[in-house]
Amino acid sequence: MPNQCFTFTIADQVAHLVLNRPQAMNTMQPVFWRELTAILTSLQRDAPARALVISSTGKHFSAGMALDVFANAGASGFTLDEKSAAGRATIAHTVAEMQQVFTQLEQLRMPVIAAIQGGCIGGAVDLACACDIRLTTADAFFCIQEINIGMTADMGTLQRLPKLIPEGVVHELAYTGRRLSAQRALALGLSNAVFESQPELIEEALAMAHEIAQKPPVAIWGSKQAIHYARDHATHDALQQMAWLQAGIWQGSNLLEAFLAKQQNRATRYDDLPPLQSFADADYTLGNG
Repeated sequence: MPNQCFTFTIADQVAHLVLNRPQAMNTMQPVFWRELTAILTSLQRDAPARALVISSTGKHFSAGMALDVFANAGASGFTLDEKSAAGRATIAHTVAEMQQVFTQLEQLRMPVIAAIQGGCIGGAVDLACACDIRLTTADAFFCIQEINIGMTADMGTLQRLPKLIPEGVVHELAYTGRRLSAQRALALGLSNAVFESQPELIEEALAMAHEIAQKPPVAIWGSKQAIHYARDHATHDALQQMAWLQAGIWQGSNLLEAFLAKQQNRATRYDDLPPLQSFADADYTLGNG
């Protein structure tokens, strides 16, 4: 069954996920979460690619959550019960479930590059913050839209963004709902580069992904693990974790391959990450004992 919210392709070990509902400003409806979860689960489990690019269609990258889902709860089959303590407790579960999708994105075994044009609004900022690298067009902007509609952002922006840009700027954006321009995002380090047009943006995002795909996947995975761990832990602890991590992933043959490929003027040839195996899926039948 084809995806309703995305187009998804893999070519030359680079996965490309495109938000593809421009007529609805690529808003996030329930099917968005279901399809994104399925795609990310497959990428994590099978590792069919070495990098992921997320881009979009239309004028804006995404306008975030589709508020009509909440306005027409009966029609969507989705409701938020705020009339009782028990009902509000289920809201916490719903929020955590959506948070987990972006955490799943952040924890992919491959780097994720977001190619952002136009508005990156509300829930789209949560998504962008969970990516490893953000590239934008000159007309792009980020907006913590939730405060403008009377709520607090709740899917990762307020937790991840202060680790990407100065905390004072996060306070400003979270309290005012102002737009953060592409130029200011670049100056603050939220964006890695700004491009004049979306075609240039996509070209560079894919080129960067292909460059990453030429590196040893296990070393890329190790780098991502180390960076995330250092972000959330003290330097002493992160250094200790790095020593253990290096001991676990050291592969001298990769160093030799890098040397030989350069000497022979050819592309590198590294082993892919193996598919993940689930113990719960093991083919095992209990005996009578």
